[in-house]
Amino acid sequence: MGQLARFMRRLVQEPLPSRRRDGGGQQRFRSEETANAVMTTVCELLRFGARYGWVPAEVAAQLTQQKYLAYLPPGYNAGEHRQFRTVRARELKFVVVNDGIDWLTFEEVEQLLAVTDHARDRFLVALLWCTALRIGEALGLRREDMHLLSNSRSLGCRVEGPHVHVRRRLNENGALAKSREPRSVPVTEELVALYTEYVYEREQVAEAINGDMVFGNLFRGVLGRGMTYSTAKDLFDRLARRAELTARPHMLRHGAATAWIRAGQPRDVVLKLLGHLSSSSMVPYIHASEADKRAAVENVAARQGGVA
Repeated sequence: MGQLARFMRRLVQEPLPSRRRDGGGQQRFRSEETANAVMTTVCELLRFGARYGWVPAEVAAQLTQQKYLAYLPPGYNAGEHRQFRTVRARELKFVVVNDGIDWLTFEEVEQLLAVTDHARDRFLVALLWCTALRIGEALGLRREDMHLLSNSRSLGCRVEGPHVHVRRRLNENGALAKSREPRSVPVTEELVALYTEYVYEREQVAEAINGDMVFGNLFRGVLGRGMTYSTAKDLFDRLARRAELTARPHMLRHGAATAWIRAGQPRDVVLKLLGHLSSSSMVPYIHASEADKRAAVENVAARQGGVA
C-alpha cells in the first residue's frame, strides 16, 4: 500500500511531457481528478490479478473498505431491504471538492465566435451550441450525415427540415459517439449558412476536397485528415485565451441544454436531443445561475410578506 500511495502522489507531482517538439513551454501537471481515474484502473487491475493468484489476496483486500451510503446518488437503487447501501469504497484516492460542472451562456458563446479566424472553427462552435452534440459526436460526423435541405427524401431520409445524424462508428480520427443509439438533431438556417461558408473554405484545400469527415485539418498537421480530439482541445484553448474566459467543448453542450430547459422545453424532448436514455442523466445539465437563485429566494419572500 505504501508503494501505491507514493505512486499516487507522483501522479500529481511530476510534470507531464511537453506537447511542444522542442520540449519547452509551461509545465503541466495532472489534476487530482485525473490521478483518481488512473488509480481506479490500477486498483481494478490488481483486484483482477488477485482473482487469478497473480497478486496476493491481502493486497487486494486493502484496496477497498466497507462504507455505508448515508446519501444515495440520483438514480441509485439501494435494494428492497436497503442491502445495497453498504458498498466497498476505494481506499487510495484524493479527496476532491466538486465545484459543479461549468457551462457557457449565449453571450459567452458569442464571445467565442467573435474571436474565431476561420469558417471551420465558427461552424464547430456554433454546431456544438445549436445541437448540444458531444465533441466526439461532432468530430465523428461524415458528409453523409449532413441533411441540411428542407426535405431529405431524395437521400432516403424522412426527417423533416435541416438536421444532422449522429451515428456510433469507428472513425480514422478516433472520434466516437458515446451513445449506441443513432439519433437526428434539428439545426437552424443560421447554422446551415455557417456550414456553407465552411464548405467554401474547405474546398480551397486540395487535400480536403474529397475527405469523408466533416471536420478536417485545413491549416496544420496532415491536411485533409479528420480533426482529432487534441486538435479540437487546442483550438478551444486558443479561443478561450482570446475571449478571456474558460471554454471547453462540453461546456457548450451543458449551456445548450440549460437554454432549452429555461426556455420551457419539455424534459423528454431535451432528453432525446441530448441522446440520453435515462432521465437521471439530465440532472448534471440543470444549472442555476446566481440570478436564478436570488430570484427564487426573493419571489418566495415576497409571497410570505418579507418574513426574513
